[in-house]
Amino acid sequence: MRSTLALFVLMLFPLAAFGEDSSPRTYRVLAQDRGHVAIVGASGQVEWEVPTHTTAHDIALLPNGNVLFPLNDTTIVEVTPEKKEVWRHESKPKAGYNGRVEVHAFQRLENGLTMIAESGNRRIIEVDRDGTIVKAIALKVDKPDAHRDTRLVRKLDNGHYLVCHEGDSTVREYDGEGKVVWSYTLDLAGRPRSPGHGVEGHGTEVYGAFRLPTGNTVIASGNGNRVIEVNPDSKVVWALEHDELPGIRLAWVTMVEILPNGNLIVGNCHAGRANPQLFEVTRDKKVVWTFKDFKAFGDSLAASQVLGIPGKVIR
Repeated sequence: MRSTLALFVLMLFPLAAFGEDSSPRTYRVLAQDRGHVAIVGASGQVEWEVPTHTTAHDIALLPNGNVLFPLNDTTIVEVTPEKKEVWRHESKPKAGYNGRVEVHAFQRLENGLTMIAESGNRRIIEVDRDGTIVKAIALKVDKPDAHRDTRLVRKLDNGHYLVCHEGDSTVREYDGEGKVVWSYTLDLAGRPRSPGHGVEGHGTEVYGAFRLPTGNTVIASGNGNRVIEVNPDSKVVWALEHDELPGIRLAWVTMVEILPNGNLIVGNCHAGRANPQLFEVTRDKKVVWTFKDFKAFGDSLAASQVLGIPGKVIR
């Protein structure tokens, strides 16, 4: 039975070819926008899709071939390749809180639990398959806002949590007991603040953070329009600026995937039709792949996962 399921998953989600930097990519892209979660093949054809009713800020293709994504602002679902829902969790206001709750980040853990960041509730929870909360971590939030308390959150291999607080413009690392053990606050990088979501908008509303094996942290700066890498002493050791790449301007930088060869795949949301929604760039800032599909997705493509990359990808 297991081998049959594995064969079906491979038929639906086949591995894409992967070449060296001089070879063309044949990546496939899982993403959400325009009212659906979809997988787009290298040829541009939509291979799989299901409807949604929200703008996703996180998404994942699980090792079992199922897709984990938000159905709406409060509900996470797991759906099989056959489009059957096999799990869901709805986040509700915690005891003593009567405000709005939004979910912008989640992660299926190796132990089978699902980590969910609950904005409004200002906490991280881990839930089992029955929806029982088995762990809860309170978050430090200086500027409470159910839409901005958190963006991307990831549980690290050491049991800590790397949390992007959009409203606070700060990435905080919490230990397993909820103590803040490291933080980094974004600045305007010498440019004036300007309103808007597009390439002209500029601020410090952070979106994503990813821990490297070196201990450094790669930060997708949201409307900071840049990607930076900072060391444990909070010193910037590498940066990709908003207008540094020929033909590409960075707008709201969302997901970053760090490939085994060191390249980065960057999500470039709200950047307009003149710019790719995703692109792969080397550490010496050469673009080797771009994704631009304004038929399947629009200008609000924030959550994505690039498929067909062998080896361990940090995302």
